[in-house]
Amino acid sequence: MAVRIGELLLKEKRITPEQLQEALNYQRQNGGKLGFNLIKLGYVKDEEITALLSKQYGVPSIALGQFEIDPGVIKLVPADTALKYQIVPLSRAGATLTIAMTDPTNVFAMDDIKFMTGYNVEPVVASETAVIEAIQTYYGRAAAAAASGGAAASALEVASKAIEDISMLAEGSDDVQVLEDLEEISAELLAKQGEEAPVVKLVNVILMSAIQKGASDIHIEPYEKEYRVRYRVDGLLYNIMAPPLKYRDAITSRIKIMSKLDIAEKRLPQDGRIKIRFQDNGQAKDIDFRVSVLPTLFGEKIVMRLLDKDKLMLDMTKLGFEPESLARFELAISKPWGMVLVTGPTGSGKTNTLYSSIAKINTIETNIMTAEDPVEFNMVGVNQVQVRENIGLNFAAALRSFLRQDPNIILVGEIRDFETAEIAVKAALTGHLVLSTLHTNDAPSTVNRLMNMGIEPFLVASSLNLVCAQRLVRRICKHCSEPHPTPAPALVQAGFSADDAKTVVPNKGRGCEKCNNTGYKGRVGLYEVMEVTEELRELILVGASSLELRRKAIDEGMLTLRNSGLRKVKDGVTTIEEIVRETVR
Repeated sequence: MAVRIGELLLKEKRITPEQLQEALNYQRQNGGKLGFNLIKLGYVKDEEITALLSKQYGVPSIALGQFEIDPGVIKLVPADTALKYQIVPLSRAGATLTIAMTDPTNVFAMDDIKFMTGYNVEPVVASETAVIEAIQTYYGRAAAAAASGGAAASALEVASKAIEDISMLAEGSDDVQVLEDLEEISAELLAKQGEEAPVVKLVNVILMSAIQKGASDIHIEPYEKEYRVRYRVDGLLYNIMAPPLKYRDAITSRIKIMSKLDIAEKRLPQDGRIKIRFQDNGQAKDIDFRVSVLPTLFGEKIVMRLLDKDKLMLDMTKLGFEPESLARFELAISKPWGMVLVTGPTGSGKTNTLYSSIAKINTIETNIMTAEDPVEFNMVGVNQVQVRENIGLNFAAALRSFLRQDPNIILVGEIRDFETAEIAVKAALTGHLVLSTLHTNDAPSTVNRLMNMGIEPFLVASSLNLVCAQRLVRRICKHCSEPHPTPAPALVQAGFSADDAKTVVPNKGRGCEKCNNTGYKGRVGLYEVMEVTEELRELILVGASSLELRRKAIDEGMLTLRNSGLRKVKDGVTTIEEIVRETVR
């Protein structure tokens, strides 16, 4: 965040500490901006502040009085907006509108003008006096005087009162802190920056907009010359906004304060959580954000995962399982012991599947223990443990404790290493049902992954009941879905049989308001459910490859991820493009 104007002037030795204090006292009595009061008291010239701001923010300055502005450009911005933000439109080149501003850090002004005109906005700095005189010249004195209601006031005073002072980045306040070294990182200064009004508003807008758009993740990314915010909606990332780079540290500090992280620590990754409450159709609603902060080359990247309890679907029949796959899965989780693994990449819906499984088998007679990192949703009747690696409470340590807690069902958030895998397998062999996740590409390769971790083949064969691999694909918008005839060769190439290719007519979303003209709304799961039968156990014991296991499982009726997707294309649920993007033949 930028430093205050008083600090800048002191650093440049343009004013003395005594003059600054006198100007602050004058400001308390008469109001107005600190810069305006310093000029009025004769301690500094208007042009000096302009040059200083130009140097500080890397924005060009302009002598507005010597500039002739096209009336057509003036018409692009209404008089009340020019007065409100103290700006004057200068010129238009292509899709870029250049505006003269007294405060080049006022992101709200630039966003409003960008939204109002449809042009990209490029700021330059001009003095307050020059901006007000230009507003009087091009918009008329009556418009300028009407803003304050006092014709007798000077032009500078009129503008000072007309401005709605949203941004406090380049002005003083009652509690100016004079720092000896402005480059020094101060935790107190970072905290103060993070609590300033415009930053708080901007972060709130980012969070609430993500909720309204149905995003699953927010990415806030700093680059050398750009700072961008992206949302992941239905599995794909979309650019949402590009705040000025100068806001980077303030936004990071604000989010760290909200998630109770160390704002002074910029070298190490940090994880936290934000819980917010807002009004949704007149009812109070809580949403959690899982926050991850990662130091990168040009600042700290922040990713926030939205955890909305209302969107957690615990009805297994609505997740997207085919009937035969669902029957196998439900049979496996109803067994008294053994291991059921759900596999897939990050963001493929594994947690939802596991929670749905727990919800189905959660009865008064069972003791269910879970070790999660992090605990995403609270479930009634389930004993959930938050893994804390920094104090030694990892998955393996939690699992050992679980075995002394008389459990019936154990859920391990993820099997990451040999130690966790070994305890999970032993628990499955000693009368417990163990549910967990792994990162593998498909169901058969999970067996080889466990062996690569160091688990003996006979232990894998004895303990494993079922493996479910899954992916999420976008669902066609119900409001604009329409038939989309596709040539038979393209359908055959995607995986349909020659006979099916002659009759199948895929659907596609035309694009409408409900789906933001994407043609997709929501997501549905693709599932590859491999039940470990006696024949597969024998293959595992002799060290069969994942390819051999795959062939045998298909012979026994396993639907592959691609075939699960083709079924959904046939039913008009998703498109061929989506299943080709997420699966292989």
